[in-house]
Amino acid sequence: MEVPGVGLRRVLVLAFCVAGIWSAYIYQGFLQETLSTKRFGADGKRFEHLSFLNLAQNVVCLIWSYIMIKLWSSGSNGGAPWWTYWSAGITNTIGPAMGIEALKYISYPAQVLAKSSKMIPVYGIRYTFPEYLCTLLVAGGVSIFALLKTSSKTISKLAHPNAPLGYGLCFLNLAFDGFTNATQDSISARYPKTSAWDIMLGMNLWGTIYNMVYMFGWPQASGFEAIQFCKQHPEAAWDIFLYCLCGAVGQNFIFLTISRFGSLANTTITTTRKFVSIVVSSLLSGNPLSTKQWGCVAMVFSGLSYQIYLKWKKLQRFQKKRKPM
Repeated sequence: MEVPGVGLRRVLVLAFCVAGIWSAYIYQGFLQETLSTKRFGADGKRFEHLSFLNLAQNVVCLIWSYIMIKLWSSGSNGGAPWWTYWSAGITNTIGPAMGIEALKYISYPAQVLAKSSKMIPVYGIRYTFPEYLCTLLVAGGVSIFALLKTSSKTISKLAHPNAPLGYGLCFLNLAFDGFTNATQDSISARYPKTSAWDIMLGMNLWGTIYNMVYMFGWPQASGFEAIQFCKQHPEAAWDIFLYCLCGAVGQNFIFLTISRFGSLANTTITTTRKFVSIVVSSLLSGNPLSTKQWGCVAMVFSGLSYQIYLKWKKLQRFQKKRKPM
């Protein structure tokens, strides 16, 4: 029987994690959308170098994870060495860059919805009918949403409206994310003592290196223009800093959630956060969705919710089998 005080404390910690993840990533999404659509200054220029956001976040998260390791880690504990992340760092650099560049071509709600469709069946693996139903709901919702007409108000905010290109970049982002996750799992299996902070440090170290080469590797590289833009428009620089800070804080809450409540709880929290991000974008950022588009959003998140329920049922069965008689 669980002690009442312990149960209450666990509920409060979970509520703290939910509030942290929601506030950090919803506000980060708002900043991401602002930076991709807003015209800054009297000259009305857009911030075209969205990949610079990934470099800035890599640097902030690298510093953050190093500080956390120094504060909370007892030193070398047999975790994966930093150089093992080089291949995952490549896909973790290219994938997010494609995802954020998609905002030049499609709206933020469309990007969030497209990036939610990670449940694509893998050839050679057997799935149950309910799992295929989840996939059908998610893929169908995203596809219909992409085919529906976007409001002229939303299109006018985009730098270069091009739906096929935008959705293509999102799906490439998902493909690269899949490789990144598989590589991270492989590293964790080879080095079981690897902590979340070690992974965060290794991934952001290589991300910083690759993005630095891409953004500043030659005299006409876009990083120099991004720095110049921030000098001319301090408001944009401040938004970028807050964007990076939200990413670092959000990762902390994700690690805390996984360590205390497991990956299923984290998936549930982040999935609901994506839905709220779409609502916030529609209401606060002036991206109105039609009734049919809201229906597509409902389809996608119904599929995601059903998938979470199936995982929960599977986890319950597994725990019952392990429970001693």
